[in-house]
Amino acid sequence: MALEEKERIIIPDENGEEHLFEVLFTFDVDETNQSYIAVVPVEQKDDDEVEVYAFRYEEKEKDDNDLSLFPIESDEEWEMVEEMLNTLADEEELNQ
Repeated sequence: MALEEKERIIIPDENGEEHLFEVLFTFDVDETNQSYIAVVPVEQKDDDEVEVYAFRYEEKEKDDNDLSLFPIESDEEWEMVEEMLNTLADEEELNQ
């Protein structure tokens, strides 16, 4: 599911420094009951080439906007996320 308006989230790195990211999209996989999020650093969002980060996520509380992010570790998960990124990129090209 693509987001209608661009949301931004703050993600701390391994040193505890916080970085602002723009959410590209989120999607759920019914078979595994998992949710995924793809983000880009805000400072790169208008560049020709951007580094996309993807995570599996869980919402902590329904009333809270806080997320728990988890690294994607399996090849199967990466392939699924890459397929979604490619689909999104193809849709963006068609809409331009």
